[in-house]
Amino acid sequence: MTINPSNRLENARILIYSHDTFGLGHLRRCRAIAHEIVERYKGVSVLIISGSPVIGSFEFKARVDFIRIPGIIKLQNGEYTSLSLHIDLSETLAIREAIIRQTAKVYAPDLFIVDKEPLGLHGEVRNTLYDLKSRGVSTVLGLRDVLDDQEALLTEWVEKQVFPNLNTLYDEIWIYGVRDYYQPLKGLPLEPSVSAKTVYTGYLRRVQESVIAEDLISTTPYLLVTPGGGRDGTELVELVVSAYTKYTSLPYHAVIVLGPFMQADDRVKFHKQVQGMDSITLLDFHPRMESLIAGASGMITMGGYNTFCEILSYDKPALLFPRIRPRTEQLIRCQRADELGILTMLDPDTTTVEQLKENIETFDSLPLPSSQFLPGMLEGMNTISQRMIDLLPDERIRPIAEGTEKGANTALN
Repeated sequence: MTINPSNRLENARILIYSHDTFGLGHLRRCRAIAHEIVERYKGVSVLIISGSPVIGSFEFKARVDFIRIPGIIKLQNGEYTSLSLHIDLSETLAIREAIIRQTAKVYAPDLFIVDKEPLGLHGEVRNTLYDLKSRGVSTVLGLRDVLDDQEALLTEWVEKQVFPNLNTLYDEIWIYGVRDYYQPLKGLPLEPSVSAKTVYTGYLRRVQESVIAEDLISTTPYLLVTPGGGRDGTELVELVVSAYTKYTSLPYHAVIVLGPFMQADDRVKFHKQVQGMDSITLLDFHPRMESLIAGASGMITMGGYNTFCEILSYDKPALLFPRIRPRTEQLIRCQRADELGILTMLDPDTTTVEQLKENIETFDSLPLPSSQFLPGMLEGMNTISQRMIDLLPDERIRPIAEGTEKGANTALN
């Protein structure tokens, strides 16, 4: 963590929007950014607007809070529906938009960060962006390193009328990755002004927030197996459980976290399959994944953005089993990691139980990710913190008087 010894913040407010229709990725990224900001600066508060149904299961630091808007879920056919409310989708969207707009009006942020969806789900953030821009509030679009393949992204953004709004509604675009790793907007019809305000931050370093769970210490060394939110991770879990069932002398214990969104019948099936197996610990959910990762010898996981950042941060060798539908985002990220020698990808269409068994047996020969890091690989939090200071109003920034003791500087920042 880097603390600026020359500035402190005075009652700065940051609002973060996360649409959250699928999985945990958006929420966990926004939460990580919020926690880093309040850790570095005492005079700031962060409010997260999220549609995640499990946001209340996570712990939040002081000066970070959330508002949950009604949930919406994406169906297999690509359409959306209300998650819990038995009302029309258009009514749910109207409620969400009204809450977002009113929250922004009352909270009066100094900086508004929109995660991934430039205009919000079905355009629900567009009016809020116009409101805030009219009041001179700085706005940022935050994008992960890979969105989708270029053709699919172009089609999606044309349909959503994103391109005409990127220049007028946003002061900066932050890409949470490294230019030499992947350029998610390459080849898109962007105005020169949009390209000029695009910043590659580097990946978002994670810091362990708690001790390793006591009940897992006795099982070390272990491999952590995680399908992210779990909604589309059954193939990975099936492969791992099958390997440990067939080969009982594998060198590592397996700690499998199914995720909160795994289907109930799949969850029940896996619990029955591993019952009585000393080689597997099965958890439905864990709110402190950083602790489990920190204690693991390595990981077998999908290729989501947050998991990728955690693997890099804790420098853990890993086998990646990416999701390939409905987006190719994870596949692109994993192929690039494998190409650079940072991590090893397992082909989700062809990997067999026998091949996984061989990979586990030779796991200790995998190189550490840090051996192939690109320049600036984990500078994301440092870059975000500096860009945030540059975008905040001058009245929120207070210089610390010369001669202030170092300890006092740290306490103020």
